[in-house]
Amino acid sequence: MPDDEALLNALRERSPEAFAYLFEMYADRMFRLAAGMLNDENEAEDIVQEAFTRFFEKIGTFEGRSQIGTWLYRVTYNLSVDALRKRGKTIDLSPHEEAEENSFPLPQVFIDWRHVPDKVLTEAEIAQELEAAITSLPEKLRAVFLLREVEGLSTRECAEVLGISPANVKVRLHRARLQLREILTAYFVERGREKQVL
Repeated sequence: MPDDEALLNALRERSPEAFAYLFEMYADRMFRLAAGMLNDENEAEDIVQEAFTRFFEKIGTFEGRSQIGTWLYRVTYNLSVDALRKRGKTIDLSPHEEAEENSFPLPQVFIDWRHVPDKVLTEAEIAQELEAAITSLPEKLRAVFLLREVEGLSTRECAEVLGISPANVKVRLHRARLQLREILTAYFVERGREKQVL
């Protein structure tokens, strides 16, 4: 795998192999982020295409201060946010977390997921519920969860993509996890009751 500088030089020289490599490395990752943000695969495909187009248009001025992958994620994220705004959604992307200190309550119901009987949920049900729970997160929590937990970016890389501080990434990730736990706990408890009745 070439380093970013070698890849960037090859891309500037319009190497077909470099373009193919870049697409293979990042297209699926960018698609997952856009689809996770938008909950629309067709729109996500358009976002990925637009992000690559913008990258190729700007390649001559790309200075390499950030990694290529981080830049592509950031463009994908920004285009996804723009698409959500076009849908008429009001999105609070403020980098200041202090005002949100109490906006996400602590979970009210706790269960130890390790002890949920196999008869209660199948793996497919768990995956489907997790996907629905992630989709229900507010956009800024969903974005940090997708980047950090699904795509595996570091805290610093997430901060760069989202334009916030690493501390804010940690706060948002913690809140996303708490909200997901609350949503899934409520579902697991209800499904457990249903199975007991049956």
